[in-house]
Amino acid sequence: MFITIDPEDSRPIYRQVADEIKQLIARGQLGEGAQLPPVRQLAGDLGVNLNTIATAYRDLQDEGLIAIKHGSGAIVAARTVSGTGEEELRRPLRTALTQLVLSGRREKDILRIVSEELGGLMKRES
Repeated sequence: MFITIDPEDSRPIYRQVADEIKQLIARGQLGEGAQLPPVRQLAGDLGVNLNTIATAYRDLQDEGLIAIKHGSGAIVAARTVSGTGEEELRRPLRTALTQLVLSGRREKDILRIVSEELGGLMKRES
């Protein structure tokens, strides 16, 4: 599992870790039942406090993306259709698009950025 931390990123480290794991799951690089590294191991590999990784894992568990079993670690949960409504899913997208518009990007540049990011997420490893 390849995760990187960007010290220039304004997001807290635990959020960066959780978001990276989400992307790996979305791309199919971490499939259902895949074992995640133990908290201590991942913390050591990334050079961060183990509580940071534990927080990221808890957030992912709260979102239903992983299952944590004390003593046996964390695994990627089965993908199920959650009760999340479309409006709730649109909010973070709307926020990101608003940031792009406020940064002065043109519509065609925004569409290109969105298309590239979506394309990257939709790529599945064979």
